[in-house]
Formats: sequence, C-alpha cells, structure tokens
Amino acid sequence: MSIPVVAIVGRPNVGKSTLFNRLVKKRLSIVDDTPGVTRDRILGNCEWRGKNISLIDTGGLDFSSNTSVTEKILDQTYMAIDSADAIIFVTSIREGVIASDEEVSDILKKSGKPIVLCVNKCDSLGSPPPEFYEFYNLGLGEPIEISSIHGHGTGNLLDAVYDKLPEWEQDEDENEILNVAVIGKPNVGKSSLINKILGENRCLVSDMAGTTRDSIDAKIVNRFGTYNMVDTAGLRRKSKVYDSIEKYSVIRSKLAIERSDVCIIMLDASEGITEQDVKVAGLAHEAGKGCIIAVNKWDILEKNDKTMSEYREKIKNEFKFMSYAPELFISAKTGQRIDKLFELINNVSKACSNRISTGTLNEILNEAMARAQPPTDKGKRLKIYYITQVGIKPPKFVFFVNIAELFHFSYQRYIENCLRNTFELKGTPIHFIIREKSEKKILGNYMAKGKGK
Repeated sequence: MSIPVVAIVGRPNVGKSTLFNRLVKKRLSIVDDTPGVTRDRILGNCEWRGKNISLIDTGGLDFSSNTSVTEKILDQTYMAIDSADAIIFVTSIREGVIASDEEVSDILKKSGKPIVLCVNKCDSLGSPPPEFYEFYNLGLGEPIEISSIHGHGTGNLLDAVYDKLPEWEQDEDENEILNVAVIGKPNVGKSSLINKILGENRCLVSDMAGTTRDSIDAKIVNRFGTYNMVDTAGLRRKSKVYDSIEKYSVIRSKLAIERSDVCIIMLDASEGITEQDVKVAGLAHEAGKGCIIAVNKWDILEKNDKTMSEYREKIKNEFKFMSYAPELFISAKTGQRIDKLFELINNVSKACSNRISTGTLNEILNEAMARAQPPTDKGKRLKIYYITQVGIKPPKFVFFVNIAELFHFSYQRYIENCLRNTFELKGTPIHFIIREKSEKKILGNYMAKGKGK
C-alpha cells in the first residue's frame, strides 16, 4: 500500500466538511449549516507524521429521508466506506448521542474497517463536559474530543487514525518512487501498456469497455528508476456510468490521480481525439499533476510523412489548456517508444519539483519586462515589483504588483512562456498568485533584508 485512504463519515451537520478542510489545509468542501450540502465525495491529501493520507469527505448519512438525492448521497457514502482503509466517525457534542449516530455506528461496525470515533464541536478548552461520556455507549472505544472549527484535538485524532492504518511499505524511501497514473477513457490500451512494461499479463485486457474496475498498482524497477504504475478504470461520461461498481471505479481512478506524481493521458490514435479525452485530461490538469499525452495504437494507423505533425496540431487545438504537456506516439502492443516514455516521466517529475531562486527569477522577470512592456490602462501601467516561488508540485509563484487587474491573462501567459523557456518546466502546470502591494512597502522589505545594499 502506497497511500492509505480514510473516509470521514457521520450524520448530517456534525462538521465533517469543516474537519476535512482543516485536515487538508484547504477549503475544498463547501461548509454550510444546511444538512446535505456535501453530496459527492470530495478528495484531498493530508500529511501526518511524515506520511501522506488520502481523505474522502462524504455526505451525511440521513436515514429519515427517502428522496432520490438522499439515496444517491447514501450510495456515495457507502462506496467511500468500501474504498477506505480506515474511517473517521464524526459526531457532535451539542446533540449528544442520537438515534442516527447509533445507526451509523452499526453500519460502520458491519464494514469491518478500523474506526476512530471523534466528538466534534468541543470548542472549549479543558475537561470535556459530562455529555462527552455518552459516546462510550456507541461501543467504538475511546472517543476523541475535537473542535474542527478551531483545530483543537485534531492532532490526537490523526495520531489515532495513523495507529489504525495498515503498515506502509518501508523497504524503500517513498520519495524515490515515482507514482504514475495511467488514465484515459475505456479501451485506449491502459492495461496493455502496463502489461507490456511488466512483461506479464498483470492487468486484464479485453475489447469490452469497463474491463478494469479497480485501480491496480504495479511496481516497476528498470534502468530509468523505480515506479509505481497505476492502471485505472476507464473514465466514461456520467451518462454512461450505470452501476454502483462502476461509480466505485471512478472514485478509485480519481484517487489514483490525486496520489500520482505524473499522469499519462492515453489517447487512441485510431479513434482521434474525443470530448471525453479532453475531460479526462482536465482532471489531471486541475489536480496540478505533471502530464504526458501518450497517443497509443500508433502502429495500426495508416501514416504518411505528415500524419504525426497533423496529429500534433490536433492535440494543440484540443488541449489548449495544457499546452505544457509533451506528446508521445507509442504502441503498447509492440513497445514502440516505451523507453522514451520513461525518459519523459523522469523529466516531467523533475519539472514539477523544480525550485528556482528568487534572485534568478527576478533577473528573468526584468529581462522579460524589458522586451515587452507591461500593459497599461487609462494612463496606469502595471508594475511587477517582485516574484518569488512558494511551492512545488506544481511550481507556484507569487507576483507582487501595483494593480492586479492590469496583470492581464495575455501578459501572464507571456511571463509563463518566458519562465518555461528559461527553466526546465515542460510537462508541469504553473500556478500564479497575484498580490497587490505598494511600492513603498516592497522597497522597505528589500532594505530590511539587505537587498538594497
């Protein structure tokens, strides 16, 4: 097991989404006092004790309503429970133990999954109120008091979750293993590619769409490095996803994207580029993952001296939002360009983790602004005082400017291209954060750091 999955479960309005946002340190889930706001399962990563954990925020388990929406929420939550390695059961001190909590408790016990019971909304520090001890009656061991809104007790909660999870593989440094998700619509050759690389029929291959139901991990060691290749279920249009098993496959595929370092987006050369191909690629792009577009079945396509260039032009037009992604024409059947694929994986992973010093960044920025002056509007000109990198995977840059509205998309794209052409950033998205700041304050910070000497 590379990254364990933990589902956050409970009845409506106990603070599951607030806790989820607190643990992933992002506002991913919508938080509202109205029960039933969270319907789909929301995914996020949490780091604790040097390890990554995949969290799933679920909709509230409401057994008092029989509407079609609540039934779908129940289905989604049950699938999250099935896919989890452990469960955080969230209750609320304000209502105490109610019948719905007991129903949820019975369901979770039947799942056979490790359960950590937490009592939320214990917002006051000190000894817990007498009502807290009611929760021992649920028969789930010692409850943990937390305040998701203030963060009290979340460390104790994560410690308890960590202790409940299966052992991580410790034989290798996880940082040395590249997680690579192979994604695409059904029947583009994802399983065939994994099998070709492994040299064995590890993944079931069939012409029938939907053969792969779960995400399958395959460890690969070769002269290029060590990889965890994940063969995912084909992602079909929502209207084509019929049964609960296939819905479960979709959530597993999205989890595979979340925990990957690089995504290989596979296309079928014989079918051309479809709307669903673009949507699948969008999932990897929105997750901020390094991306490679692999055009499979290139061996069976009738070609001339213009076929590859014409296909590249189609990719450029259809995938405008991820023009940074390199494309490679492969054959999972014959092994054509598989070695080149691993070279690209390494290069893209390196680009995603690239760190650039602030001094070097600002030198490139000044050169770029000298070549093309920043835009103006109504007599006011954009001033970019300063740029610094604040994150990796993907690289994130903060720009300090005088007027954020003047930093138009076209000029952002120009600066992005300058950064990509100067540094090795092929295959990775880049995130820009624009902040307004006065020139006086910027200069003051420079002087305080000795930059003005």
